[in-house]
Amino acid sequence: MIDLTGGYTLVSGERDGHALPPDRIHHTVVRFTGDAVVVTDKDDHETYAARYTLDTSRTPWRITMTATAAPNSGAVAEGLVEKQGDTIRLVYALPGKPAPTGFETKSGELLFVMENRNK
Repeated sequence: MIDLTGGYTLVSGERDGHALPPDRIHHTVVRFTGDAVVVTDKDDHETYAARYTLDTSRTPWRITMTATAAPNSGAVAEGLVEKQGDTIRLVYALPGKPAPTGFETKSGELLFVMENRNK
């Protein structure tokens, strides 16, 4: 069974083709449930929340995230996700941009690598 459920810590990130500085991702936590994802910063403040669906009929999997928290409530982001062991890679396009085709970012795309917090 394909399952993203769990808590993950960001280990690296990229936006618009450029690496994010470590202080931007340090202590950021991503929590997946069966159909929701919540991101919190180093101060445990929620920075993103969405409902998601996975299309696992293709590899890499397709993910569609619909924001559930203001100010972006209802905004849809399309992307790719893969899970290998305790590591997840997630790349997605900002709302209104076409879905990414690979795990490298172009303008308007973000990529995050995260590891299971309980490993």
